[in-house]
Amino acid sequence: MYRSQTCGHLRSSDINKEVVLSGWVQKVRDKGFMIWVDLRDRYGITQLIFDEERTSKEIMEQAKSLGREFVIQVQGQVIERSSKNPNMPTGDIEILVSNLVILNKSLLPPFTIEDQTDGGEDIRMKYRYLDIRRNPVKNNLIFRHKVTMEVRKYLSDQAFIEVETPYLIKSTPEGARDFVVPSRMNEGQFYALPQSPQTFKQLLMVGGMDKYFQIVKCFRDEDLRADRQPEFTQIDCEMAFVEQEDILNVFEGLTRHLLKEIKGIEIGDFPRMTYDDAMQKYGNDKPDIRFGMEFGELNSIAQHKDFAIFNDAELVVGIAVPGGAAYTRKEIDALVDWVRRPQVGAKGMVYAKYNEDGSFKSSVDKFFDEQDLAQWAAATNAKPGDLICVLSGDTLKTRTQLSALRMELAQRLGLRKKDEFAPLWVIDFPLLELDEETGHYHAMHHPFTSPKPGQMELLDSDPGAVKANAYDLVLNGNEIGGGSIRIHDKETQATMFKHLGFSEEEAKAQFGFLMDAFQYGAPPHGGLAFGLDRLVAILGGQETIRDFIAFPKNNSGRDVMIDAPAFIDDAQLKELNLKLDIQS
Repeated sequence: MYRSQTCGHLRSSDINKEVVLSGWVQKVRDKGFMIWVDLRDRYGITQLIFDEERTSKEIMEQAKSLGREFVIQVQGQVIERSSKNPNMPTGDIEILVSNLVILNKSLLPPFTIEDQTDGGEDIRMKYRYLDIRRNPVKNNLIFRHKVTMEVRKYLSDQAFIEVETPYLIKSTPEGARDFVVPSRMNEGQFYALPQSPQTFKQLLMVGGMDKYFQIVKCFRDEDLRADRQPEFTQIDCEMAFVEQEDILNVFEGLTRHLLKEIKGIEIGDFPRMTYDDAMQKYGNDKPDIRFGMEFGELNSIAQHKDFAIFNDAELVVGIAVPGGAAYTRKEIDALVDWVRRPQVGAKGMVYAKYNEDGSFKSSVDKFFDEQDLAQWAAATNAKPGDLICVLSGDTLKTRTQLSALRMELAQRLGLRKKDEFAPLWVIDFPLLELDEETGHYHAMHHPFTSPKPGQMELLDSDPGAVKANAYDLVLNGNEIGGGSIRIHDKETQATMFKHLGFSEEEAKAQFGFLMDAFQYGAPPHGGLAFGLDRLVAILGGQETIRDFIAFPKNNSGRDVMIDAPAFIDDAQLKELNLKLDIQS
């Protein structure tokens, strides 16, 4: 028996018990005649004591040889600690060691295994197995497990069945780039790793499974960010015989369940906002509604003066920054520089201070009088003491730029509180998006999303106006889930493929199996997928998903710990009938 208890278990009620513990050496304090060792495992830390008067000479010698991260087993008696530590759950006791076994020695770790470590991110990624020993990472992984278990519990209680779908599938032209896998037994042919189990879960509905879910790995070969990995995990769900309202109700329930069980927070109504309103009020389709600063469009009240920057713009739009009238000129200039950064791309920013006494002072006083600025204040809901920030230009770009500024200011003002949760449904997305480079439309979500009832005929006359029967669940400015009511008949699906530029032959080659299945009594169905990594991070009060993944990739998509991706040898290439021609 390696241990009778864990290192976080023992209390004063266990005094005089004989116990066996195993774990890692956190710290050694050697006073010569007495040695204290902090022994750590996943559950906590217990202090060990080696005493010349009460410990054998052989064991004392062994204890003196211990170093950080040695793996040891000890046997001894639980005794009362003379100098108690109220900051440790085990701080009232220590173990008087009678036997010590060194199970494995350790090199000196490249960084300290403590909550506040001296290791940078790169070195911790390389030695991730050591990083996991640290409480912040360990606790994040335990937190992820708790969320996952609550998801399974809720969905199972709602009669969902977990079904595994294949990882080796067929590459399709929609969505992000696929990761492909060569087939040794089928020369020149490739599998793809799934970007989602979309078609398989639809086939499960055809198969009568009614309610399906899966916590599943998905893969996308795309550019990476702090909240994006080449492999990620979805809570993938599908339901038959449902309309949009049914799905929204079920997954509002799941979100409420998680917030209550994981965070102890009760959530009331989930507001619903159309895509068009979200873009107009917040500049993006995943607005953070924990705070105000809604957009105020100023075209009608700002384009009547001799100010060409506004007059030539497609959109003039502003926000009111709470308390911003107190900003110094230097602070405002810093905001102007911030929006001019390449990542934001604005050419500049106009501002107006709404002073506490009700007067105004702006950067464009030469063109606009106080009556004009009062109208700006009304349009942006500015109050005395606020700062009105105004951007102008092309509609989509300007909204995106002001949205970035809004989020940055909210962060600086402490309005994005990690212990406050504001869910929101965004609905009525456009069915299609126009690719400005090619002039062709493509599906905003995926080609299996159905149009809103009664809008199918618009596909021929005004495809950009067609709304999708789709919905996204937004939490604190992050999309945590999205889905749609699917097309469930062959004719409608064929029409959709046609409008997406597929020939009949291409549609049959890529998705013939699904269209064939629709001929055998496919029920109305729809679903939703949560991004588990992002959901866990937000519930954990963070927005960087890497902290909640055991072995994440870096921003270049590399696993620096195992050095992947990597070249394979010529024999493997030959076996796969592949030849690499890499120019030096």
